[in-house]
Amino acid sequence: MWLQMRMYLLIGVLFGLLFALILAIGTALGGTSVIVYVVLAVGMVLLQYLLSPYLVSLMMKVKYVSEKEEPELHRMVAELAQEAGIPKPRIGIAQIQIPNAFAFGRTRHDARICVTEGIRKLLSKDEMRAVLGHEISHIKHRDMAVITALSLVPSVCYFIAMSLMWSGMFGGRRRDSTGYLALIGIGAFLLYFITNLLVLYGSRIREYYADEGSVKIGNKPHFLASALYRLVYANARTPKEEVRKTEGMKAFFVNDPSQARNEIMELKQIDRDMSGTIDADELRAVRSAKIHVGTADKMMEILSTHPNMLKRIQRLASLQTS
Repeated sequence: MWLQMRMYLLIGVLFGLLFALILAIGTALGGTSVIVYVVLAVGMVLLQYLLSPYLVSLMMKVKYVSEKEEPELHRMVAELAQEAGIPKPRIGIAQIQIPNAFAFGRTRHDARICVTEGIRKLLSKDEMRAVLGHEISHIKHRDMAVITALSLVPSVCYFIAMSLMWSGMFGGRRRDSTGYLALIGIGAFLLYFITNLLVLYGSRIREYYADEGSVKIGNKPHFLASALYRLVYANARTPKEEVRKTEGMKAFFVNDPSQARNEIMELKQIDRDMSGTIDADELRAVRSAKIHVGTADKMMEILSTHPNMLKRIQRLASLQTS
């Protein structure tokens, strides 16, 4: 409930900032020309929202599979979707070697869940089920629509900033208004930066929320923690050039492959027997342990679409009931 409240509060803050910016411009300058840029920004975001399923499928080399081709995968997804109370998503295999999974689509009825070739060779059945539960929860929470709504705010701020600074320099207005226009444009650009950080914060909230959702539909927290741990190690071993190919899509993944090399050292605090997995006892020990997250990692988290993995696993520990 607290995660949900934080997301609602974030949406309110973002759109409140946008409304205040437009109101200030409208009061000072009449704002009619600015509306054109607002409409343009909204149109671009909506176009991205409509086209995103096709673009993701293309960029991630997704091959959709039938129940006959992948009976076990279909069975897991069908059971989890039933537990979550949503329609069974379309299922695909992404033809990339980076071990991961992702969900996307415009609505619950248009949703797709995909796993990569790499993850299928990596996880146990229980770990895979926990990861699929995480992705099912993204669909249940309508994350695609939420992130699209959030990303609208920095997009509008950017268009307003560019339009005002352009008008200030080349718009042919009186000299006494040129500096004022540029000043408002700089303020809008500052809001663009701030709201981008808030959208990243919203993305991190939704990852925590999906972790919790996976547990709620019957997956043990230590199986998801162990899957995340395995993914970090496997992603860290993936050649950098392979990771770079999916840089623009990493917000869809269960974890951020580009951060994996930095997260390995921290995660050694959890795997006490160095088995390469996290069992129930190890996760239980994390619940009350003092974990250390370096200053650099805290700063990197602010600019990341995913939470710091050590903090994320400790939160999973708080969901463990026995």
